[in-house]
Amino acid sequence: MTEMITNNAEPKPVTRCVECDREVDHYVTFVNPSNETQSICWDCQQRADKGFNTKKTWRRSARQKDIEAVTEE
Repeated sequence: MTEMITNNAEPKPVTRCVECDREVDHYVTFVNPSNETQSICWDCQQRADKGFNTKKTWRRSARQKDIEAVTEE
């Protein structure tokens, strides 16, 4: 008989990210050597892993423009 596997983990409480200061429910908790806990949201952790240190609203403006045909005269 096939049994359905369920996630028995209890949901994490909402906490504030130490990097972006947002209240999030998806985060990673780190423990410092001084036994203090720090919660970092998944977005900030992903940016730190990539080494991509720009604003969240940053966009590459060159990719928004249409390419115009060059006419030779």
